[in-house]
Amino acid sequence: MSVRVVVADDQEIVRTGLAIMLNTQPDIEVVGEAADGRQAVELARRLRPDVCLLDIRMPGIDGIEATRLLAGPAVADPLAVVVITTFDLDEYVYAALRAGARGFLLKDAGTALLGQAVRAAAAGDALIAPNITTRLLKAFAGTAPATAPRQPVDPLTEREEQVLALVARGRTNAEVAAELYITLSTVKTHVTSLMNKLGARNRVEVAIWAYETKRITL
Repeated sequence: MSVRVVVADDQEIVRTGLAIMLNTQPDIEVVGEAADGRQAVELARRLRPDVCLLDIRMPGIDGIEATRLLAGPAVADPLAVVVITTFDLDEYVYAALRAGARGFLLKDAGTALLGQAVRAAAAGDALIAPNITTRLLKAFAGTAPATAPRQPVDPLTEREEQVLALVARGRTNAEVAAELYITLSTVKTHVTSLMNKLGARNRVEVAIWAYETKRITL
């Protein structure tokens, strides 16, 4: 089965280029295109794609608000969203992830990384461009969140701490399994346990909690 994607960007040439790059990959199919955030939300709600690829800066409803409407805390049945932008700004990254995005890429990421991000989002993983992940670590390493981070309902096990650190660094489940020499199903069990203990809706929220509690250091 192909990964079904809706692409939203207000620039037609960019939107078409993204669609072409995705459609050249045998396991990905672009099923809809939108020229603004409002149209993207309407299209995504109607088509229920596996992944929504949204530009951040769009007229009317921007990519962050569209992400919140499709994948935010108030959404009962959230869709997987990957945000893509030309603007490499930390506040955009953090706002997008807080809104519920499962991935964040720059438009110059290339076909291979774009495909990886879409597949990761469809599989429930998260992929953030490596250079952005590094900057996020630096940003959160020396700052405190506006409110105290929530505490887990039960203490994390040593293995869960190891999985948490790798998830926060942007590793996929398969990469976590390889690094820790455990099975993929075991990784999924630990990630699910982490989400339950932290009250997180997805692995990106787990990663943000790791940043805020200084569980990972540079």
